[in-house]
Amino acid sequence: MQKITPFLWFDGKAEEAMNLYVSIFRNSKVESVIRYGDAGPGPKGAVMSATFQLEGQEFTALNGGPQFTFTPAISFFVNCETQEEVDRLWEKLSEGGEKGRCGWLKDRYGVSWQIVPVVLGEMLRDADPKKSERVMKAMLQMDKIDIKTLKRAYEQR
Repeated sequence: MQKITPFLWFDGKAEEAMNLYVSIFRNSKVESVIRYGDAGPGPKGAVMSATFQLEGQEFTALNGGPQFTFTPAISFFVNCETQEEVDRLWEKLSEGGEKGRCGWLKDRYGVSWQIVPVVLGEMLRDADPKKSERVMKAMLQMDKIDIKTLKRAYEQR
């Protein structure tokens, strides 16, 4: 059992969101689903809570009602190895949601994600401040992060 688990509060869409996320991330699975019974506050058979894994990270989803909604103050930062992975996750997670700047997006449930290539962090940590400044300037012009454009800015003379 992991020590800290993100707990996501949905308004009736916990199972739908979990199934979408598990279908998008390759190393993922549903671990358990707890449904309301006859005595529960929700409709009999509806999901009360569910536990699932995305890329080995455990999450819990709850159908808690409309009292709380998601905010971009909390987001899930996804390290991507390739442009193909960036493109795939960007498109699938933003479908029905909202594409933002600098790799940020909101999915159809209002959950915020940052889809970021690992190489961006490597370039931003470069010992040469001119290289990292050029990369930052290039990234600030992007919605979905483009690795080729970052590399051009990084290698510029």
